[in-house]
Amino acid sequence: MPKHLPTHLNPRSPLVLDTRELPRRPGVLRTVSRTVAAPADLGVELIGVPEGADLSLDLRLESVSEGVLVSGTVTGPIEGECGRCLRPITDSLTVTIQELYAYEHSTTDETTDEDEVGRLQGDLIDLEPALRDAVVLALPTNPVCREDCPGLCPECGVHWDELPAGHSHQQVDPRWAGLSQLTRQEE
Repeated sequence: MPKHLPTHLNPRSPLVLDTRELPRRPGVLRTVSRTVAAPADLGVELIGVPEGADLSLDLRLESVSEGVLVSGTVTGPIEGECGRCLRPITDSLTVTIQELYAYEHSTTDETTDEDEVGRLQGDLIDLEPALRDAVVLALPTNPVCREDCPGLCPECGVHWDELPAGHSHQQVDPRWAGLSQLTRQEE
């Protein structure tokens, strides 16, 4: 028996799946396709899914002996900024979800840790934690606008793409400044 009961799920929440119409016989399945608004903070520091953006869920709920296996894909837009040049990035992301949600009082309660497997609350499944894990793990931690992005000049902060070919910020050590004057005079 779990040590603490999770909060009660709202059956009207878009990321809560109702399994009442799914018989508890192994092998029975039902498909779910819906578009939901993305929850807040679905991403990493530089890139993520904007809050409220449309996420397309194409899921399959399958009855198995210990619970319900949810598998399928989630597709949605991502926005962020390049980790090299700070330009905005917009793209889309498709991730695969596969998560087992155990029935209450099933053998899974005795054979797994509390956080190891998802749990049904009555007939309801909270899909948000699995969705959050799948999306966040699929995002790059250091996104780039393109693979060959050269980034910014560390001295002036201008994009390398916008600078002339010979651009440099040659710094002369003040101790050698006198010698550099001699080489200029010879030229």
